[in-house]
Amino acid sequence: GLMTMPPIPNDPEDSRPYFARLRRLRSRLQERHPDVLESSMGMSLDYGVAVEEGATMVRIGTAVFGPRATRRRARPRAREEPA
Repeated sequence: GLMTMPPIPNDPEDSRPYFARLRRLRSRLQERHPDVLESSMGMSLDYGVAVEEGATMVRIGTAVFGPRATRRRARPRAREEPA
């Protein structure tokens, strides 16, 4: 199968051109390789558009589990000046 991950969309429709392109690519590939059946595309923010464009798999972790916890980065230690 094939997979795509477009840039994070401001609006789910922003992902449509990427999904449509993958759908067309899959269709062309299936002419020579009929076993290429899967299209993994779409995440929690745009899975509806992905399904409309032919997704057979979507990734919806954020919709199920919520947003990921962000890690706080440790502050760099101040350098001590030589005496």
